[in-house]
Amino acid sequence: MQNVLIIGFVWPEPNSSAAGSRMLQLIELFLGQGWKVTFASAAADSEFAFDVTSIGVEKVSILLNDASFDSFVKERNPTMVLFDRFMTEEQFGWRVAQNCPDAIRILDTEDLHSLRQARQMAAKENRDFSNADLFSDVAKREIASIFRCDLSLMISETEIELLQNFFKVDASLLYYLPFLVEAADPADWPQFEARKDFIFIGNFLHEPNWHTVQYLKAEIWPRIRELLPNVSLRIFGAYPSQKVLQLHKPSENFHIMGRAENAAEVVRNAKIVLAPIRFGAGAKGKLLEAMQCGTPSITTTIGAESMAGNLPWNGVIADGVTEIANAAVELYQDQNLWKQSQQYGITIVKERYAKEKFAEPFIARILGLQDNLSEHRQSNFIGAMLHHHSLASTKYMGKWIEEKNK
Repeated sequence: MQNVLIIGFVWPEPNSSAAGSRMLQLIELFLGQGWKVTFASAAADSEFAFDVTSIGVEKVSILLNDASFDSFVKERNPTMVLFDRFMTEEQFGWRVAQNCPDAIRILDTEDLHSLRQARQMAAKENRDFSNADLFSDVAKREIASIFRCDLSLMISETEIELLQNFFKVDASLLYYLPFLVEAADPADWPQFEARKDFIFIGNFLHEPNWHTVQYLKAEIWPRIRELLPNVSLRIFGAYPSQKVLQLHKPSENFHIMGRAENAAEVVRNAKIVLAPIRFGAGAKGKLLEAMQCGTPSITTTIGAESMAGNLPWNGVIADGVTEIANAAVELYQDQNLWKQSQQYGITIVKERYAKEKFAEPFIARILGLQDNLSEHRQSNFIGAMLHHHSLASTKYMGKWIEEKNK
């Protein structure tokens, strides 16, 4: 039996973020193989966190910069360690390598953080993004983490291409694994006539979501409201701050609703998901959820990036303010266009995200990696070099902090 240790950056919150949903999908995939799974995190617990013990996962709180983790990981003796985002690998990767050298080390990137932050910087400076923006300290840390791991899970084919062509990461270190979902039953969906309003949904701790809501409030929604004065835009999302709540303007049909108790139900009853995302990375869980709920969406080129492949989009992709607003109004009113967009979403989910298409090849990749781990690592000299320097720097920084904390 495989003994899997997942080290979480946070405790998974599938009802709060796509990252939480992604983590739960991976856990369920491992459990489905009959593997033993332990989820450990140094993060504070949350009232909104999913109770992993309810599905047979052992839950363990661990400490940063503390030798107690060495004893813990030796005792667990995992055959595989999954790091949730590169920051977790930085903190615990060297300890895993030192105490369990034969365990395969897998990084779940969630999205390419350095790409998202570079695009965010360009957007805030009101200029076009260029690859030169990728030369950042975050990129150096993130790419180093990818090299140190035996395999990195990528949710976006665009990011794989960037890593291979721009950062020169070997293809053997990267694995494309999208969101893994079950196909929904269209019979459960409300029809066009039964739906109303636009919605946006997203965790407000995620900067692209907050930026999108500001963009909607200041530029997009006023134009739509001129043409659809009796229609509302409802904004849902976990962890809204006071600055978010201050945007609540019922007189303008602009409603800040806060956390959705049942996100799928909210999306199913909306007519359109309006998500003009101007920067970000990875795949957008909110847009996949829209497809699963039979709800067409309006988004940008960045929002739709790498999600549909060569298939038609579940709605409209537009980038300018006028184009977004006009597309939203047309899709809201045109029943035939709306139904066609819904069908496109069904096809995208079936062809691009069906769990049964990706689960078995991924498990086979893990088992194959374990069978040839020594050879695989010998072909990754850069990773070995970075591990050497991590043991000479990160390790002793961690030990210094450990002593200081005493």
